[in-house]
Amino acid sequence: MEERRVSIFDTTLRDGEQAPRNSMTPQQKLELALRIEALGVDVVEAGFPASSPAEAEATRLISRNLTSAWFTTFCRTVRTDIDCAVAAGGTRRHEVQILATSSELHLERKRRISARESIDEIVNSVEHARKLGVPRVSLALEDASRGSDSLLRAQIEAGTDAGITCVVAADTSGCMTPQEYGGMIGKVRSWAPPHVSVFTHCHEDFGLSTANSLAGLQAGADGVQTTLGGIGERAGNAAMEELVALLTYKRASLGLYTDIDTRAMYAAYTALRHIIKLDQPRNKAVFGAYAFGSAAGIHQAGILRDPSTYEFVEPERFGRERSMLIARHSGRAVLRHLLDTMGVHIDDERMEALYRRHISERTGGDCEDISVLRRRLADELLTVGAGR
Repeated sequence: MEERRVSIFDTTLRDGEQAPRNSMTPQQKLELALRIEALGVDVVEAGFPASSPAEAEATRLISRNLTSAWFTTFCRTVRTDIDCAVAAGGTRRHEVQILATSSELHLERKRRISARESIDEIVNSVEHARKLGVPRVSLALEDASRGSDSLLRAQIEAGTDAGITCVVAADTSGCMTPQEYGGMIGKVRSWAPPHVSVFTHCHEDFGLSTANSLAGLQAGADGVQTTLGGIGERAGNAAMEELVALLTYKRASLGLYTDIDTRAMYAAYTALRHIIKLDQPRNKAVFGAYAFGSAAGIHQAGILRDPSTYEFVEPERFGRERSMLIARHSGRAVLRHLLDTMGVHIDDERMEALYRRHISERTGGDCEDISVLRRRLADELLTVGAGR
């Protein structure tokens, strides 16, 4: 199978930042943009310059400090938005992303314009951006997942004639299944000429953003729009770390890969969490607090012998560390492991007493790190001279 490289477009600083409680200052956006660029992404979306002076300043800072990635600005189909984007970021390595109204629902109930008017807006905006010297213009089809084939095809063909270089097919409301989204991307790919790239943009409302993004790639998309930790509107966007982990471990079977530096991803996510004051989820894939933690005795027994028994994704590959937690469901294996590492040997009766007191009959409902139990055992056993 011939392998194909997947382009990664990061929208943490735009779609991610516009969600509630995720606001960042221009300097914070610059810090994160540099971290995200260092991961090896192809494009960093700087923001929506026309929306506020702070967004314009963030665009100015990011455009002047990125050295390898392109940057994108978000614009409505309004010439003044594009003027503002170019004034803030210039044209070097600049991609203007123009938001089109791409479902009949949005045309009728939100914009109150006709399909013809939406197409005229697209042509006018794309041609304006190209006349200003913008080297790449992407057409983001908002709510494409609920738009008719005839509307989407007409918008793509009109955008192509006007000079777009990329089409982004957005499942804005996160309403599609992988089969549905893959089918849509297959059609979009067939309507767009080879020189126009196709990108996915998936939301997490059904918990399918990663699966849908993958389906889009398998249907011919060239790249994915993602955010660190999956932050974004409502339930969030497709999470970069999930897509990257999937393509890293399933590269051979999928024939798809990325160049993202997986080991640096968690540090970038941690910086993001600190900036937007986001609590770390306990059970999130790859970045969850306990994504590589175990408290169940059956799992711990296997991991102590060979981590691959329960870890398909390796923690160190994503800048994480394995953790053993002690809780009521922990078993004797972890206790024996601790005692062996301490050089302590006790009989079965004493082992059972320690197991009941410190694990099976623990009164606290919370977990504790294995190092805490080790210190407690050391204090107790040294006091009574056990194993000496």
